[in-house]
Amino acid sequence: MIGAHSKILGRPEPHLLTPLAHLGYFEKVDKAPYDAVLAAESTREFVADLPNGEQDYVDACRAYTDTLYERMLQTHPEKTHFLDKTPAYALSLDFIARVYPDARYVVLTRHPLAIFSSFAESFFNGDYEEAQRYNPILQRYVPAIADFLRKAPAPIHHVVYEELVTDPAEHLRQIFEFIGVENEPDAVNYGKSAPVAKGLGDPIGVQKYSKPSTESLEKWAAEIASQPDRMTLCRDIVARLDPQDLETWKHPLGESFWAPLERASGQSQTPKKKKMDRYRLQRAAIVKGRTAVRKVPGLRALLKQARLAADVLLRE
Repeated sequence: MIGAHSKILGRPEPHLLTPLAHLGYFEKVDKAPYDAVLAAESTREFVADLPNGEQDYVDACRAYTDTLYERMLQTHPEKTHFLDKTPAYALSLDFIARVYPDARYVVLTRHPLAIFSSFAESFFNGDYEEAQRYNPILQRYVPAIADFLRKAPAPIHHVVYEELVTDPAEHLRQIFEFIGVENEPDAVNYGKSAPVAKGLGDPIGVQKYSKPSTESLEKWAAEIASQPDRMTLCRDIVARLDPQDLETWKHPLGESFWAPLERASGQSQTPKKKKMDRYRLQRAAIVKGRTAVRKVPGLRALLKQARLAADVLLRE
């Protein structure tokens, strides 16, 4: 909806800041093809001798993304703002806030189990246990976003998904006011005014709707409650979350937290067979491949050798 504004340019998740956060100065880069320890120490020594120390390094990071954002805006002269919507940024928020302390941060939170259900259903064909093994997203994202909301190191506007889809026009008005652009109510109908561009984002749900819908408000609860093993897993995951973080998310642990699941319990639900489009097939192949690497001894080393051989053969 924000990207549908006439003065705002949005694109599929560019993932510009995440790699920048892991160049070695702030975060480790153990899997990068160079000596991470040496790079980090050398960079810190270099930065220590700069006139303004670490601030000069932060300014350099900002110059990198400023150039790319500005050049992208130049492709649409009518736009005045750039929207960077990349979920993985949630795990590098402290770094990003240092680079852009004056940017406007719109933070969207949703019932954590709704997020986990969407993750498992979209990318793991309903295998909740494999989804949790592959990426325990709630243990990673809930505390990171909650900490950012509490610290508020930059201008933040917190939006709750369940409230947004119930009254999208009003919440969008507040968002535009926070950003500092004129309200354009018709931006609610984002499918009409801003066709979704192709990219690495998740196209499944986005392409299904052309405006906010309450259809999925408690659909996730029925999917979890329909199978006891899913309920057990979800209760275990929630038990490992900090209640204070859930309070900050505006989804406090209590009767209201479990109410959607209680309403859904006892309802019979026949699992729907999901259409295997190109996107789901790609995701399934990646997950199966990584699962095989984890389970088969020596497969990782073999694949690395094959990758090296392919690189040599294809090198110009």
